[in-house]
Amino acid sequence: MERQADFAKCIKGSTGDWEVVVGLEIHAQVASRAKLFSGASAEFGGAPNTHVSLVDAAMPGMLPVINRFCVEQAVRSGLGLKAEINLKSVFDRKNYFYPDLPQGYQISQYKSPIVGEGEVLIDMADGEAVTIGIERLHLEQDAGKSVHDQHPTSSYVDLNRSGVALMEIVSRPDIRSAEEARAYVSKVRAILRYLGTCDGNMEEGSMRADVNVSVRHPGDDLGTRCEIKNVNSIRFIGQAIEHEARRQIDIIEDGGVIDQETRLFDPRKGETRSMRSKEEAHDYRYFPDPDLLPLEFDQAFVDEIAGSLPELPDARKQRFIDDYSLSPYDAGVLVSDRASAQYFETAAKGRDAKVAANWVMGELFGLLNRADVEIETSPISAEHLGELIDLISDGTISGRIAKDVFEIMAETGSAPGSIVDERGLRQVSDTGEIERIVDEIVSANPDQAAQVAERPKAIGWFVGQIMKATQGKANPQVVNELLKKRLGMS
Repeated sequence: MERQADFAKCIKGSTGDWEVVVGLEIHAQVASRAKLFSGASAEFGGAPNTHVSLVDAAMPGMLPVINRFCVEQAVRSGLGLKAEINLKSVFDRKNYFYPDLPQGYQISQYKSPIVGEGEVLIDMADGEAVTIGIERLHLEQDAGKSVHDQHPTSSYVDLNRSGVALMEIVSRPDIRSAEEARAYVSKVRAILRYLGTCDGNMEEGSMRADVNVSVRHPGDDLGTRCEIKNVNSIRFIGQAIEHEARRQIDIIEDGGVIDQETRLFDPRKGETRSMRSKEEAHDYRYFPDPDLLPLEFDQAFVDEIAGSLPELPDARKQRFIDDYSLSPYDAGVLVSDRASAQYFETAAKGRDAKVAANWVMGELFGLLNRADVEIETSPISAEHLGELIDLISDGTISGRIAKDVFEIMAETGSAPGSIVDERGLRQVSDTGEIERIVDEIVSANPDQAAQVAERPKAIGWFVGQIMKATQGKANPQVVNELLKKRLGMS
């Protein structure tokens, strides 16, 4: 059933509200050491044309042989997307010419894909949960790469990517905004990473998307769509949708019509531009590949894979809410990346989970963002962060001192306990010593003390002075208690 228009997400135009309709085709490189139909390396990089077998180069007489592991990875991905697994699928030849496509056709799947319909649940920032339908997931081989900047008059071809296994995940046109598209791609990426079926590295091209955009007045039939090819960043996907939707609206409202075409997104200008007229399926002259038998397996094969699946983001989020009493938002942030979720669980083990979540999402994520590093290579281990939380909980250091210790941990990699001991940062809880300092500061500032009687919040000034005098080491709770007693507030 088609999703109803959400007027809050509509774009205003001179002729009324416009609804954006988006469908995405995500191309995810299968996490496999070998290619889909040959034993050549699928590793990223390498000198040009060094990861190429005779099959990849389409030498005469070379026949493709299916990589069983890639099939297993596709089934795992389908199960993770809550999709139907087809026990029989067919590989087809998709005929078109590119200089970096040696065969003159791509081995793909068309009418009989390995994975059928599924769905992905995305959580929006406003708390809305949106279900995006999956139409299919099929296996196909990647093309090579044309290189145009190595010679003034010639182009070179690098076939290292030729034959690399791809999963094309095709959504239904259920997406209604750039925000939903970004959330959907992020969720699919997280699921594939949890499953270990794709590393999701968009910078290296192992995950990219073709974005289909059309516009219509709410309730009208679907408009003419344009496809934006090979967008390799979640941020760029959002920008491409926003620009393309506005471009189409302006054309229609000026009396023009939308041509069905393939376009490219220019991230420097933030705009799309025409590439070619859009092909239809019949233009590719699909037919079953005569060199490959239909792919068939039994339900026991699927069940065995299903039994090996890890805990996926949705289930982990619910467990974090139930077991750690985290808010849906906090749980969603932490499970969006498998490594982040594991880091949190290690840091929170046996401790106040909310405090641990705040440190991970606040100080730690801020540190990683500034240093531009992934959590897997964090300079502060989850165990050390947990120890830091313990030092705050048992009163060894104050929250303010803890932030200083955190920065030292990031610089040195040392354990928090040793830093506190070596630098004399233990919190002062000796009431006699703190009482002496309180008395000195209050006696030296009678005017400020008089203001506290009229304005109790003015006590904060004294707290600041005492913490400064103790270099932040005084126990804040003790300071407040002694100050209130000294100023006659208790």
